[in-house]
Amino acid sequence: MAEHFFMAIDQGTSSSRCIIFDGQGQIRALGQEAFDMTFPADGWVEQEPEVLWETTLNSGREALKQAGLQASAITAIGITNQRETTLLWDAASGNRLHNAIVWQDRRTADRCAELAAAGHEPRVSELTGLRLDPYFSGTKLAWLLDQVPDARSGVARGTVRAGTVDTYLIYRLTHGERYVTDATNASRTLLFDIGQQAWSPELAALLDVPQDLLPTVLDCAADFGTAHPDWFGAPIPIRGVAGDQQAALVGQACLEVGMSKCTFGTGCFAMTNIGSQWQPSQQGLLATVGYRLGGETTYA
Repeated sequence: MAEHFFMAIDQGTSSSRCIIFDGQGQIRALGQEAFDMTFPADGWVEQEPEVLWETTLNSGREALKQAGLQASAITAIGITNQRETTLLWDAASGNRLHNAIVWQDRRTADRCAELAAAGHEPRVSELTGLRLDPYFSGTKLAWLLDQVPDARSGVARGTVRAGTVDTYLIYRLTHGERYVTDATNASRTLLFDIGQQAWSPELAALLDVPQDLLPTVLDCAADFGTAHPDWFGAPIPIRGVAGDQQAALVGQACLEVGMSKCTFGTGCFAMTNIGSQWQPSQQGLLATVGYRLGGETTYA
């Protein structure tokens, strides 16, 4: 019986990393490549999307080399990613239309304050579990659509794609065949109704983001397409996706209500499994999708 190996891609804020695991969960190899961010103005944080892509590929290839494996030996790819970082790219080529706006970026603070002052925050929290803050992807995406020349007309023509880092990597890995995200990443956008588990037309209208632009939302374990053999030497199915902190929650087996995971990286995040029901916090805490498997959502 053939041994199974799995490629875990971790595209983070300051580096891209790839780990090859065997079927017993043991690490066989690790590739990692760091990169820099840019700071075009006070409070602005950007990354070059092509660098995110190239460092991801390089890390995967290095891990395969270290493990002494061909891509054909890899059973599946799983992807975890820096959350909320937002990208806009050309549908045909995959080329970026602007630098990625990083989760730390504060350029849309005034827009969030305007929406809050107009009384929208309670409804946003009711639908998303989040607060109106430039940290999240929705106002970043609206900014890109307004500032990138011809972006909105490109959306109308179907020539523009947008998403978080997971969506961008999957799009590139599949040569544009799959335009998808998972429920955890979707839940960090200010555009996703976490109770209905669907993009919200109400929130899309509020933030002035065309709903037709948004990718299809899948479970964390699902068919996200197949990485083209151009990249690693053989086709590899992509079968798992979760945002950074949610992946840590699951990876540390916090699968029962009350179990918590604190991650220390570029930021520090505490996440607690709250089960299959949620309601907005009365203490200002955020609610989010912890993971979604088999169509069943667990919140955090």
